[in-house]
Amino acid sequence: MSDQSKSKRYRIGYALSPKKIKTFILPSLLNHASQRGVDLVPIDPGIPLLEQGPYDCVVHKLYDPDWTHQLQQFAAQNPNVPVIDSPEPIARIHDRVSMLEVVTRLNADCEDDKVEAPKQILVSDSETLWNAMETMELGFPVIAKPLEANGSANSHQLCLVFDEEGLRSLPTPIVLQGFVNHGGVVFKVYVAGSHARCVKRKSLPDFTEETIKMKSLKGCLSFSQISNMNSSNYNEHDDGFGGELDLERVKMPSESFVSKVAEAMRKELGLNLINFDMIRDAKDGNRYLVIDINYFPGYAKMPSFESVLTDFLLSVVEK
Repeated sequence: MSDQSKSKRYRIGYALSPKKIKTFILPSLLNHASQRGVDLVPIDPGIPLLEQGPYDCVVHKLYDPDWTHQLQQFAAQNPNVPVIDSPEPIARIHDRVSMLEVVTRLNADCEDDKVEAPKQILVSDSETLWNAMETMELGFPVIAKPLEANGSANSHQLCLVFDEEGLRSLPTPIVLQGFVNHGGVVFKVYVAGSHARCVKRKSLPDFTEETIKMKSLKGCLSFSQISNMNSSNYNEHDDGFGGELDLERVKMPSESFVSKVAEAMRKELGLNLINFDMIRDAKDGNRYLVIDINYFPGYAKMPSFESVLTDFLLSVVEK
């Protein structure tokens, strides 16, 4: 490597909400990136983007129409400056229907492991809720999710429905997704370009007809309510419902499988900064289901996120 290339520094402009800046632009990331020749520079959304810079790359997580228009103008006048990522494919994963449609097109099976999307259906009005359940052969419990997945408070209002009464109480439009027992563990895969890291986290417990009857579960419960059941009142049975879960003993999916799914997902979506949640079917250890996809996730929760993100940014600007 020449002395000139060693001394080259890159200016990466970032346009993020104050909340995102607080959780992502951490001193550890700024310091690590700076040591490797990457300067992370804030973009002021209140000033026209074309009046700021220069930048070697722009990363963003703002969705208002004015910002989108500014990005389009900037890209037109600076065709050699990468924008991570384009607003159009980002918008596709803000819709929980189009979000998981991409999974059905993936060609990412690896050896015996396979990846699928769970059964789900969009219900536009309350009159068709029950018919929609029968059409998709969805049984109780079923997960109910708002159609929009744009990071707003409402988009996180997820619940588990146990009977027809709970179904009738749901606002529409809503997405109904089949619940699959998965051992109370979710695998969160963080993707930054060609880099992928998988971590395991506690999830909803498994539900059987016996446990639902034993706990007298009726209507619908929010995910937070179910999480709160993991208390002393509910851990007397080691049945996956409120019992102690030793994450260390949970087997991770193979690195080759995770990498293959992540690369296929990234290419099919046309996005570089994503995270997807994947569960393992409790009845079939080789069957994985992608249940959610997010744009520009909380990378600070990922081990060694500073080096992963810096490697990614360098790969973008050096290419």
